[in-house]
Amino acid sequence: MNPTTHHLEIERDAEIPTWFHIGGRADRLARSETTTELIACLDLDDEFVILGEGANLLVDDCGISNLVVSLETDGFRQVEIDTVTGVVRAGAGATLPNLINRCVRCGLGGLEVLAGIPATVGGAAIMNAGGAFGSMSDVVIAIKAIDRAGREHIYERSQIDFGYRQSHLNHLIITEVIFGLCAGDKGEIKESLNKCMEYKSESQPLGEKSAGCVFKNPLLAVDLDGIGQSGERVSAGMLIDRAGCKGMSVGGATVSDLHANFITTRSDAGAHQVIELISMVHKRVFDSFGIALDRELVIWGDESTANTLERIQ
Repeated sequence: MNPTTHHLEIERDAEIPTWFHIGGRADRLARSETTTELIACLDLDDEFVILGEGANLLVDDCGISNLVVSLETDGFRQVEIDTVTGVVRAGAGATLPNLINRCVRCGLGGLEVLAGIPATVGGAAIMNAGGAFGSMSDVVIAIKAIDRAGREHIYERSQIDFGYRQSHLNHLIITEVIFGLCAGDKGEIKESLNKCMEYKSESQPLGEKSAGCVFKNPLLAVDLDGIGQSGERVSAGMLIDRAGCKGMSVGGATVSDLHANFITTRSDAGAHQVIELISMVHKRVFDSFGIALDRELVIWGDESTANTLERIQ
């Protein structure tokens, strides 16, 4: 390791933009252009965190002391599309919506089912982003990454243990994702894209300040009348709704009336209000159904934040 770090600019007390439009700041923030610079960041803080689109993220009001590294730079936004083979290589900092649109225009299908998910390619791969129509794991054929010792790796699809909203690669720093897409009729692929976006706009509060789904859809451990059978994955939003949480609020944070698994924020909200509301929803669902929901939302903060979140994992 130990590459030179002299050209890495470190911003102090930097804003961390998230889709909630609230929350704390970064003590230190670096913008990495190359894998070499990314490895250099490990010398500064081997527990640094990666900032993507900020779409699935809440930063506690106290901010975060870990080095924050942004890959939303020209170096990590590079995209190569081979329309003959259908192989698409995208840097971890490339935005998923832009990549989807480019592939659709090239007549390559497979990614359009992820339309409306605001994420960087790396973040979407780490969490195996997806929805009603498909997941990242359906189209990923390989992932490039570095480990916390600064070693570079390439993982083929068969080596990646994708699961529901997880890749089991959280210990790695993804640098590039390689997709295998299928050539098709541009009009049909565009129509599929539009259907996905229409579904999202009708069922989710896309015009509000929100970070997407707060909780993962749980697997039922036992049969629940009117809910589902043991082993079935059910909607967290449905459980939150049936527990009577829609419209609940703490200060400027509110459980959406359109989709109960979304929390929306006003500009006067604090991150601590969102966290308190998440805790309240978690408790009410548990008290109502005996189900402990797992968070999908990523929350950054200090040790006291971590202690608070232990009960709502």
